[in-house]
Amino acid sequence: MVTFEALQQGKETLAVVGLGYVGLPLAVALSRHMKVLGFDISAPRIKELQDGHDRTREVDDVKLQAADVRYTCDPAELKEAAVIIVAVPTPIDDHRSPDLTPVVGASKTVGQHMSKGCVVVYESTVYPGLTEEICVPILERESGLTFGKDFTIGYSPERINPGDKVHTLETITKIVSGSDEPTADLLVKVYGSVVTAGIHRASSIKVAEAAKVIENTQRDLNIALMNELAIIFGRLGIDTLEVLEAAGSKWNFLPFRPGLVGGHCIGVDPYYLTYKAEELGFHPEVILAGRRINDNMGKYVAECVVKRLIKSGRVISGARVGIFGFTFKENVPDLRNTRVVDVIRELEDYGVQVLVSDAEADPAEAMHEYGQTLLPQEDLNNLDAFILTVGHSAYKALTPEKIKSLFAQPDKAVVLDVKSFFDPVAMSGAGIDYWRL
Repeated sequence: MVTFEALQQGKETLAVVGLGYVGLPLAVALSRHMKVLGFDISAPRIKELQDGHDRTREVDDVKLQAADVRYTCDPAELKEAAVIIVAVPTPIDDHRSPDLTPVVGASKTVGQHMSKGCVVVYESTVYPGLTEEICVPILERESGLTFGKDFTIGYSPERINPGDKVHTLETITKIVSGSDEPTADLLVKVYGSVVTAGIHRASSIKVAEAAKVIENTQRDLNIALMNELAIIFGRLGIDTLEVLEAAGSKWNFLPFRPGLVGGHCIGVDPYYLTYKAEELGFHPEVILAGRRINDNMGKYVAECVVKRLIKSGRVISGARVGIFGFTFKENVPDLRNTRVVDVIRELEDYGVQVLVSDAEADPAEAMHEYGQTLLPQEDLNNLDAFILTVGHSAYKALTPEKIKSLFAQPDKAVVLDVKSFFDPVAMSGAGIDYWRL
């Protein structure tokens, strides 16, 4: 098996398969310590990286251009890699079941081109057992090699938080596991070369897989509680954020907030765990209850918009509603599993004309992934209602006066603030009918 010293000295190559939000920062960081090959099936993505630009903005152009990574979309080049790290997405399908297409496809590609003695490491979020039960047989079949004899595997779940410049690859403790002790030893050194926060060595691959999937399940359930509380407090006529700030004065109250739960982790990972649980004959109730609440928040927000419009005397059919924000979170261009689309589709079912703008998202990607047109901010005018769904920093310039200027009848401005982004006192003082989740 390859040694860490051979990697350090450039005698062996480490490859990263999948150069997205997770794989690219990892490849760039590791390239400071060893010879790195970056592989992606997308030729445009490889060209973009070769030109020194990352559209996800996880790696700034200066660092990207300084990194010594060889980028390729030719899988045959994986033959020279002694360690291959697979960092592809694991989404869910339309039935909310795990979509293993990317990880299965990556495993086939790696299996067809890996060399004897290779160590294959997975970073993709999966249910406990998937790496050994699904990926290993594919690697064996495609390579003709024998697991445990001709190659070994590892699992080290990604913990990338898109757009977060504080909690980065280097500053988040890394979980590492291997199919045997020498493999785990090697991966502790490999990841330890770039992760300054430290390494947590899991006793088995299944433990590491389970740890990753429950991290976001826990967050999902906490946010679901906040969302359910927001609905209750809305009916009571009290402000949710005021309640949470008051409760937060106690030292052990957890600072979660209500909102739309999308993205590639929190809104997805729980379904991987529940899928495996049901396969084993156990129906998880708490986890799925949290998922139902969070998945229905887009519908709830849309219904609040419609009720607000009715109270203001508007005709719902044909009403113009402007939405600012389409990404799954603030200050990133990431559209994966955005739940803003739920608000849009529900409003459209009411016959509302929905106009959407986003300060960060790529309009071409929004059209390709969701069939959604993103308009320039200045095209959102003559509105009947305005919804702030994502708190991009660019929207801090939206004063109450500027917001009122977007309306056909400024004296009847209806504003719904999903992120509690604006000052409610300033909004109400400007005569705006203001609501926040």
